[in-house]
Formats: sequence, structure tokens, C-alpha cells
Amino acid sequence: MSSAERRALVLLLALALVGQGVRWLMGRPGEAPGEVQLLSVLPPHSPGAHRDSIIALSRPLGPDERIDADGATPEELARLPRVGLRLAKAIVADREARGPFGGAEGLDRVPGVGPGLLRAIGPHLGFSGAPADRRPADEQQVLVDINAGETADLERLPGVGPARAAAIVRFREIHGRFGSVEQLGGVPGIGPAALARLQGRVKVR
Repeated sequence: MSSAERRALVLLLALALVGQGVRWLMGRPGEAPGEVQLLSVLPPHSPGAHRDSIIALSRPLGPDERIDADGATPEELARLPRVGLRLAKAIVADREARGPFGGAEGLDRVPGVGPGLLRAIGPHLGFSGAPADRRPADEQQVLVDINAGETADLERLPGVGPARAAAIVRFREIHGRFGSVEQLGGVPGIGPAALARLQGRVKVR
């Protein structure tokens, strides 16, 4: 055997030994060679676990499955019927700014959430928190004067967020005092459904 053949043979043996060493270091004691690692035991930040998370969030809701509106992430809320990621983010932003919803009436304060949507998502909703603005029973039915109420007062009304409250104040400044509650229908962003929710909660004086 020539010296070149001997060097080639030694190189092949060295490569084989290195390969076996790598297999031993990367393997786990007691496991059969070639054993497959399931995605469920992958680290939380691995690509496989991330893929599983995406699949879980995109699957349809089961008949008895509920989403906690007072604790869910935007991605979880977006699984609700007719609720996209944009509205889901608005729901979370409102919750972080104004506290838990505590029920469907509280969720109704988010712009874009109305009676029709609440009927669609109601069977899949849960609420783990109490409304942050819970008041004594004798104060809960106090009517807001739309001719005197400030933006913060108007925002507490069902279905009226910061944008609608600002629109009411701006309309009042341009057109003068409201002569009746029904005139709220002339404010941009307040349609028949929104006006119906405000009946019994506002007054003119």
C-alpha cells in the first residue's frame, strides 16, 4: 500500500470517528437511534412550536369553546366570528386603557362592537373580570346631559369611545345645543343602532 493510500485510509477513519462522536454528543442517552422528537416537546420558541401555535389560533372555535374577553390576546379574540385582528386589537387596547369589560354591556363600549356582533359572538364569550367603573346601584342610571357632558363623560356611554365622544362635542360646538336626543343621529358615526343604545342613557337640558 502506497503512502498516499495510507493517508487516505487514515483520513477516512478519522472522519468516521468524528461522525460517531458528533452522533454521541447530539444524541440523548437511552434513546433508540433515529428516534423522532415530537413537536409537543420542542422548546417554546422553536419554529415547530411556533407553527403549532399558529395552527391552534387559526382553527375554528368549538361549540362549547369560550374566549375570555377580559384576558385574551388579540390573536385569541380574532378567532371569534366576525372579529378580525384589527377589531381584536381595538378591544385589547380599550381593555388596557379602561379596565375589564365584565360582561357584554361593557364590551359594547368598544367602537365597532354593536348588538349584531354581540349576538354573533355571545355564545363564545366569557368574562373573568369585573367592570372597572362599577358604581353603586343608585348611580348607575344617572343620565348624561349631551349638552353639558365632557368627552370623558360621553365615553362612558355604551358604544361611545373616544372618537364618537369627540364627534359629539365637535358637533355641539359647530351646530349649537341639541334640541333632543334624536338629534344625536346627525353626529358622524352615530347611526340608528348606536342611537338606540343611547336611549335611556342620555338627556338634553
